[in-house]
Amino acid sequence: MTSIKRFVFCFLFLCQFVAAQQDTISLNEIKISDVQLRKFSNTQSVQELNDSIIAKNQPSLTSLLNYNTVIYFKENGLGMVSSPSFRGTTAQQTAVIWNGININSQLLGQTDFNTITTRDFNSIVVRAGGGSAIYGSSAIGGSIHLNNEFDFKKAFSNELQLRYGSFTTLGANYRLIASNDKWSTQFSLSRNSSDNEYEYLGTDKKNENGQFENSSYNLNVGYLFNARNTLKIYSQLFDGERHFSGTLAAPSKSKYFDFNTRNLVEWDGFYGALVSKVKVALLTENYKYFENKDQSFFTHGQAVTFIIKQDLAYKVNSKINLNTIIDFTQTTGDGSDLLQKKRQITSGALLMKHQLFENLEYELSLRKEITNAYDSPLLYSFGVKYTANKNYNIKINASRNFRIPSFNDLYWQQGGNPNLQPENAHQYEVGQELVFNMIRFSATAFFNKIDNLINWQPNSSGLWQPENTKKVNTYGVETNLTFDKNIGKHHLLFRSNYAYTVSENQETKLQLIYVPFHKFNSSLSYSFDKATIFSQYLFNGTVFTSSDNFYKLKEYQLVNIGVSYRLGPKEKIDIGLQVLNLLNEKYQSVATRPLPGRNYAVNLIFKL
Repeated sequence: MTSIKRFVFCFLFLCQFVAAQQDTISLNEIKISDVQLRKFSNTQSVQELNDSIIAKNQPSLTSLLNYNTVIYFKENGLGMVSSPSFRGTTAQQTAVIWNGININSQLLGQTDFNTITTRDFNSIVVRAGGGSAIYGSSAIGGSIHLNNEFDFKKAFSNELQLRYGSFTTLGANYRLIASNDKWSTQFSLSRNSSDNEYEYLGTDKKNENGQFENSSYNLNVGYLFNARNTLKIYSQLFDGERHFSGTLAAPSKSKYFDFNTRNLVEWDGFYGALVSKVKVALLTENYKYFENKDQSFFTHGQAVTFIIKQDLAYKVNSKINLNTIIDFTQTTGDGSDLLQKKRQITSGALLMKHQLFENLEYELSLRKEITNAYDSPLLYSFGVKYTANKNYNIKINASRNFRIPSFNDLYWQQGGNPNLQPENAHQYEVGQELVFNMIRFSATAFFNKIDNLINWQPNSSGLWQPENTKKVNTYGVETNLTFDKNIGKHHLLFRSNYAYTVSENQETKLQLIYVPFHKFNSSLSYSFDKATIFSQYLFNGTVFTSSDNFYKLKEYQLVNIGVSYRLGPKEKIDIGLQVLNLLNEKYQSVATRPLPGRNYAVNLIFKL
């Protein structure tokens, strides 16, 4: 088996070498709906995952990002709670932005990536590095952007995707797009469920109490009143139930319900050099936790967030763009273990982009928040991009970022700390990008100094309580390679990502837990006429599971393969088969919580 693993590993690297010898087609231009991503992110790394990439992955956001980006994920079992580490930071230091709105949980301070269904979005964009000056709290390691884009042209399509896999895993997604020169409508419905009773490789145990089911509903409507005024409405609902898996050492009887809604109304006005975007959003989150699924007792929590945001952009001339952002956020949270509290935040931001010379531009962003809950620093981001020629550019960026304490950090009845200060970070990065027709290669070095890291630890009475204690430095290198080649009916696409990351506690000089020094992934797909074959490879290096770096989880390598074929005179049926964890690797991303061995999935797509 070891020799097979080495062969697959070498084969994928060989593909990278062979692909680099071709040079005849240019890459598609990235299309991003978020204005700040499109206009004020040129000095940082931005990676788009479009429809074709999303379709080749499992429906969870965890799976998509794990196999296509350098972000490391730890999962408490398949489909269970999933937490990211982006550039060596914590899960709370990665922001998730839904159509321009930060949707990280106000209760926990993070997003569970297994509660996001990827097929509900047109594109998913990863913005590496600090972004708090634009997107506010949590954007320290980076931000994930979930985008729904409107086109006002005559179009109609609807698609039904069905999926069946091992462990009685069922999935269905229906998506409708209808538009004309006035209206644009998108509707999607997703349903996923699994008995999830996979065997723990190397033992006589299996994953008990791990079943889950969830549904998500999305409706987005745009109306073009005239050339100057557009109304957009976005609405999303997620309803999920999970029975939390036990560990190798202890069984579990718990279950968890979560019900989240997101609603956004946006008015866009285009008045010559002035562009106005007014957004009003209402976000709700609710959960119920049953320690014993067979009993009626449960704990619960809820939060309601109201946001109003004015985004005003002004094009001074052909070289200078200004953007001001003023927003007001009010969150009310309470629960069985949470004091009822209301938090209000008012913030203002100024963004500028200046094309100083034909080959030199810079970006400047400033942000200040006002609230009675904590002292907010002045946040900034300054970046420069130098384009030496059409094939090579270099980017330099420095930023100050922060994360505000969550409601649990501040107001948990058993030990919340209302005196917590925001986590502060200063980040510096240098990136280079090479583009030769169909080949794109980038490499970025970064350094991030984090102060006031919030750490939960027992106090003198033995009660766990959060404190601003740790100072952490993270630094490393990230690379990305894309090769895209078309020859007649033949299409070859290769992508790879690699990250070397050090995340070091400055008191102990030891690596933080669950941050691998090395992560690498790659994907290769080949299409001819109606058929496509593809493979994915993932290598996660060793991670420590104790703060003294004594206990650790070994590295692991995963390989997925898949085939698909389009049927019918108009190719409106697509049938596919995937084999996941082809080499039947025994692995864990969280200690004592094994993930599944070799398993299978069949997909059917009907374009109606």
